[in-house]
Amino acid sequence: MGDEERGFTIVDKRGQDEEGEAPAGASAEAAGPEPQAGAEAAGLPAADFTSLLLSLGTSALYHLGQVDDPSGEGPSEVNLPLARHAIGTLEVLEEKTAGNRTEEETGLLTSLLTDLRMRFVNASNQAS
Repeated sequence: MGDEERGFTIVDKRGQDEEGEAPAGASAEAAGPEPQAGAEAAGLPAADFTSLLLSLGTSALYHLGQVDDPSGEGPSEVNLPLARHAIGTLEVLEEKTAGNRTEEETGLLTSLLTDLRMRFVNASNQAS
């Protein structure tokens, strides 16, 4: 082959018959809607950075016993290691996304981390 570059082509044949044609009556949507469109149709929020932050924040609150258990039996059980993990994940996102966030995203992340850290300290003191 020498210095000559060889390339390759990837062809997605999912949803095609043996000749590479879509089955009769099939449309481009037969493979399913885009993930985002499906989420919105199901009443879910847009999958964006803010939603990710809020999801991780809710997870931390749940593990701090600040959110009701889905079973309806009152507050969730305090699990400090899992709460710390969720807060740590937010800290990683803060570091890795520095310079790439909007002012609103930065404000949300900063206030969320401040609040969760304070709640974590309070929960740690109560557990002692």
